[in-house]
Amino acid sequence: MENDPWVIETEEVKATAEQKPVLPLADFLVRAAESNDIGLGVLIAPADDVTQLEPYLDRVDLIAVSFPAFNDGRGFSHASLLRSRLDFAGEVRAVGDVLIDQVPLMLRTGFTSFAVTNATAIRRLSENRLPEISVYYQPTARPAAGGEAYSWRRRTAG
Repeated sequence: MENDPWVIETEEVKATAEQKPVLPLADFLVRAAESNDIGLGVLIAPADDVTQLEPYLDRVDLIAVSFPAFNDGRGFSHASLLRSRLDFAGEVRAVGDVLIDQVPLMLRTGFTSFAVTNATAIRRLSENRLPEISVYYQPTARPAAGGEAYSWRRRTAG
């Protein structure tokens, strides 16, 4: 993302004075407990427990959800929990190995921005060309455009 002030901090990379740090969950929890800082950013890894953020959500501006591999779907659950159960209204960003086919589903589960590494996804996002999904199997954090468009399957005994 161009002109993005957020920087995911690591041992090697630290935010400058003009940038905003995105801290790993453990580091964020320490900082939040020891300060009254607001406007914070936190990075959620696949195995993290997002419910640990609940007492601090009013101080968070960005939650970056890591997708280290495109086939790890735990980030979808994190976004859904943040929106539906924890009522987080701020920015939820997918970061990492995201495929373009995942983006419409990510938007439905509550993601609002993307910082991805997949070249095809980067190109298609910059062109605002997303795959269309007209029928969904279940409701999510965001309703389908144009009203309910959920499909379902019925099993018959037999």
